[in-house]
Amino acid sequence: MPTLLCAGFGYSARALAALLVPEGWLVIGTHRAPDRAAAVAASGAEPALWPPSPEIVRAATHLLVSAAPDETGDPTLRVLGPHLSAPPLQWVGYLSTTGVYGDRAGGWVDEETEPAPTTKRGEMRVAAEAEWRATGLPLMIFRLAGIYGPGRGPFEKVRDGTARRIIKPGQVFSRIHRDDIAAALRASIARPDPGAVYNLCDDDPAPPEDVIAHAAKLLGLPLPPAVDYETAELSPMARSFYSESKRVSNARTKESLGLTLRHPTYREGLAAILEEEGGQLAQ
Repeated sequence: MPTLLCAGFGYSARALAALLVPEGWLVIGTHRAPDRAAAVAASGAEPALWPPSPEIVRAATHLLVSAAPDETGDPTLRVLGPHLSAPPLQWVGYLSTTGVYGDRAGGWVDEETEPAPTTKRGEMRVAAEAEWRATGLPLMIFRLAGIYGPGRGPFEKVRDGTARRIIKPGQVFSRIHRDDIAAALRASIARPDPGAVYNLCDDDPAPPEDVIAHAAKLLGLPLPPAVDYETAELSPMARSFYSESKRVSNARTKESLGLTLRHPTYREGLAAILEEEGGQLAQ
C-alpha cells in the first residue's frame, strides 16, 4: 500500500489527504497534541503523535514536509533524518515559500531565479532547502505563494466591516488556492522528478487591495475603505509581507506536471470559497 507520511498535518496536507485516501492510500498525519488525533482521523488519515515511531517512518513510501524551519535548521530532518532512506522512500515533497526570492520590486521570478531572501524567514527557508537537498533523497521542492482557500479567505472580515484595502503603490502578491496545491502535489507524486523545484502560484499576481475589493463585490457589500500602507496598523508579520513585491511564474509547474489550475486567478478562487462556505454570489 502506498503510504504518505505527513510531517505536519496542516491546511495543505489535509487537502492532499482528501485526494489520496479515496484512491487507496494510507496517509499518516502527525500531530503534537493528543487531543488533535480525532481531527486527523476525521480527515481519513491515520493520526500519529509527533515524533512518529521509527517503524512508521521506515514504512513510508512518500513523505510530505510542511513544518517551518527554525534558527537551528529543519526540525523535521533533525528528528526523522536517521530513519529516512531511499528506498523505501520514492518521493519527498518539501513545502517551501516564494519568500526565498526576496523583494523584486514587482518583477518576475521563476525557478531559475537565484534565491535572494530579504527576511529572516526567507533565509531560514533557503537553508532548509539546502539541508534537504544534501540528504540525497528523491526530493522535490515546492515554493508556495500566499495560500488561501475555505476558512482562509477575506469574506469574514468584509462581512464584519473590519476589512481594509491597504494601498502601497506597485505592490503585488502571488497566491495559490489550497486545492491547486493538493492537485500539484498529487501530480508530482505520479511523475516524480528528484531535484525539481516548482513554484506553486496562480496566473495573476495582483495588488492585495484588488482581492479585497473583489470579495466585497461578490458579497454585494460596500467597498472596504482604503488605507495608506505607511499609516496602516499592521502586525510586524503583515508588514514584513508588504516589504516584498514580486510576480511569480508558474509556467514550469504547469508544463512539467501537466497541471491545469482549477483556480487560475483569485476571481475563480474566491467564488469557489464562497460557494463551499455556503454563501451566495451577489446578483
